Amino acid sequence: MTDKIAFDLVSPERLLLSEEAEMVTVPGTEGDMGVMAGHMPLISTLRPGVIDVKGGTNGDKRFYVIGGFVEISPSKLTVLAEESVPVAEMDPTALDQRIKNTEEDVTLAKNDDERAKAQERLDYLKGVRAAL
Repeated sequence: MTDKIAFDLVSPERLLLSEEAEMVTVPGTEGDMGVMAGHMPLISTLRPGVIDVKGGTNGDKRFYVIGGFVEISPSKLTVLAEESVPVAEMDPTALDQRIKNTEEDVTLAKNDDERAKAQERLDYLKGVRAAL
């Protein structure tokens, strides 16, 4: 039997997942990292992307994260995500409509600050859509 690593995915609002997995792939700032039991200790920042949980206690799962931090030890992996959404809970049709509305917000922004905030939301939504 394959050794498993304890994995916690935490967002500012709540604990999203806490289970053991055979392998977790996280989108590190310097590139994707596959983490298994026995991994060397490491702390890194995350870029927007998908966390893949393979061989978890309750099956495979995927989460889209906008950024955050990851702390790895030989027996535990903790992700502190700025924002995270389970890929399985995403509705592509509703997401496409939100992207369309946000594109309009970018176009109709009255100043640079509004435009930058709307563009940040748009980039996030497009990243989520790409994860599907």
